[in-house]
Amino acid sequence: MTFRTICLTSVLALSAHAAAAEMSFNRIASFATPRNMAEGEDTARVTSAEIIYATEDGNTLVYTDSPLGVIGRIDITDAANPQPLGNIDMGGEPTSVAISGTTAFVGVNTSESYTAPSGKLVVLDALSGEVAGECDLGGQPDSVALAKDGSFVTIAIENERDEDLGDGRVPQMPAGYVAILDLADGMAQCDSLVKADVTGLAEIAPEDPEPEFVDVNGLGEIVVTMQENNHMVVLNKAGEVLSHFSAGSVDLTEIDATDERGALIFTESQDDRLREPDSVQWIDDAHFAIANEGDMDGGSRGFTIFAKDGTEVYESGNSFEHAVIQTGHYPDKRSDAKGAEPEGMEFATFGDTPYLFVMSERGSVVGVYDVTDPASPALTQMLPSGIAPEGIIAIPQRNLLATANEEDLVEDGGVRAHVMLYDYAEGPAQYPTLTSEGADELIGWGAISGMVAGDDGMLYAVNDSFYGYQPTIFTIDPSATPARITAATRVTRAGYPAQKLDLEGITTDGEGGFWLASEGRTDRVIPHALYHVTAEGEIQEEVGLPAELMAVEKRFGFEGVTMIDGTLWMAVQREWGDDPKDHVKLVSYNPESKEWGAVLYPKAAPAKGWVGLSEIVAHGDYVYVVERDNQIGADVVTKKIYRIPLAEMAPAALGGELPVVSKEEVRDLIPDLQGWNGFVVDKVEGLAITGDGTAYVSTDNDGVDDSSGETFFWSFKLD
Repeated sequence: MTFRTICLTSVLALSAHAAAAEMSFNRIASFATPRNMAEGEDTARVTSAEIIYATEDGNTLVYTDSPLGVIGRIDITDAANPQPLGNIDMGGEPTSVAISGTTAFVGVNTSESYTAPSGKLVVLDALSGEVAGECDLGGQPDSVALAKDGSFVTIAIENERDEDLGDGRVPQMPAGYVAILDLADGMAQCDSLVKADVTGLAEIAPEDPEPEFVDVNGLGEIVVTMQENNHMVVLNKAGEVLSHFSAGSVDLTEIDATDERGALIFTESQDDRLREPDSVQWIDDAHFAIANEGDMDGGSRGFTIFAKDGTEVYESGNSFEHAVIQTGHYPDKRSDAKGAEPEGMEFATFGDTPYLFVMSERGSVVGVYDVTDPASPALTQMLPSGIAPEGIIAIPQRNLLATANEEDLVEDGGVRAHVMLYDYAEGPAQYPTLTSEGADELIGWGAISGMVAGDDGMLYAVNDSFYGYQPTIFTIDPSATPARITAATRVTRAGYPAQKLDLEGITTDGEGGFWLASEGRTDRVIPHALYHVTAEGEIQEEVGLPAELMAVEKRFGFEGVTMIDGTLWMAVQREWGDDPKDHVKLVSYNPESKEWGAVLYPKAAPAKGWVGLSEIVAHGDYVYVVERDNQIGADVVTKKIYRIPLAEMAPAALGGELPVVSKEEVRDLIPDLQGWNGFVVDKVEGLAITGDGTAYVSTDNDGVDDSSGETFFWSFKLD
């Protein structure tokens, strides 16, 4: 079989730029942080990758791991095959790291309480792990940055607030400051410590500055974000204030500002939204960019470029978040707070192009901007990351980029924290694989489940109950690269968004409309049912399950629907009450005669967790199903397509003995999923087959909730 990935150009890249571009960033490897634990350690403990840096030769990565109180190290001499170098205990909570040569400078929080903050700067060799010394910083460190000439190190001493005290508002003493220490012979000179006073500058809690992030330009000037104070400060090496100004606010339009609605509605606005920046990066000696994450009151969902005198040069407004939306990475559950939540940033020049990298912490995606003109950044790519990217480092001397992704879901049986690597090389971008960019309207999407091929060359897909207040049929043009969502048709009942649906399957009815399969959940009063809808999405018929099925029903119901000679066939995901072990029903329903029946399908026994079906499609002389386990990352075993001879799909009456069909493996999907060089996702949910035998497969990104948000959509020819 031949394999073709439907993912060749980047979202929102201008056509002319995309046509001319020969270089792209693509992910080449990922590294799970538990790999750095020593033999015999409890790898079930929560670990993390937060702030990340590289040695001067670009062969070693060092990241902070706050839950374990260590820094982790990775050998990336072979960047496509990163290897563990182990963890080093920091005697506290490491918060940030910067490296000169092979010497790492690590900010470590040792605070006993919010009111008695303390911390230290640990200096060590990143390769050997040998500690050269420590300096008492007198407060809780957050960000660490080095002068480009190696003459000093600076640390943002945040002395962060207690968010459970006084409604979580500043002022909460003691005040923060900026620490500056000379470097000599690779060691911080502890007795040179300058505590730069930045009190009395901000309009918000001027007596309690909370420095968040620092960066140093080629002139040795230090730019500081004070997030809760919504203020910017530029200092010299002596700690003297060169300029300071409010980070300001943004009027936002076309955003979703309502939480827990289960719908993507981008018609709302927020006026005078404080930027409250987190990270900051110098672009050149005169300009810097801030990521407007928000914290106490704000979060403007984008980034801003300032001149160092406070002149606003560029404001992204809603454009960054719109790119996140179109890529399917919008975190709906954060709508009422900070939306896509840009947090980390990096700047570097690759070849002759200066790039700014902007990370969406909650959307788990990285925007790549060409900032040749700081007043007019051009979005060139959206890169997939792990869950909750916190840190990022560019290694232009090796044409590499790395992200540190802090979320570790081990306690929920989910994927681990990862460091991910990308190279900058000739060739097209491999992500996104599916986008709504270019549609006539802004289309938010995610949690794609069932799919079907139409007679018009389009594919049609439904979203599941994550968007329970916005059930939708998406029209996908698979001929575009990446594949394009061109329209979103809402499923309605009496003209209103249909409720109590969990759409997991879709098939055409041969008359311009669709049949939809909804997976029920009795404890949430969601019925197991079939719905016949018009081309406009209006429900015209609802079919509940017969008593014979409801008597043995379980939560895990219909996952896919297809039509064979006028009869609907639905795959039940897992065993119901009367099913033999490791067998599930393929259920039939004839809309004309109203007759029900079923056969049994023999699924694989799970190595861990469970194995079930997630799609069913009739094509030619076979019926194809997707069989998968619920495992993710290194634990995956089963993600496969099987086929059943159509001749064996002869249903028997419900409630009696059912015939068992045979199956033949068509394709193992794990190698396909590994081809994107991240962790293997769990939910292969969609399968559509066109008349010429092209199979299209898609994954469900769980609505970017405890998920990287990555949706993979690809195709191959059936034998």
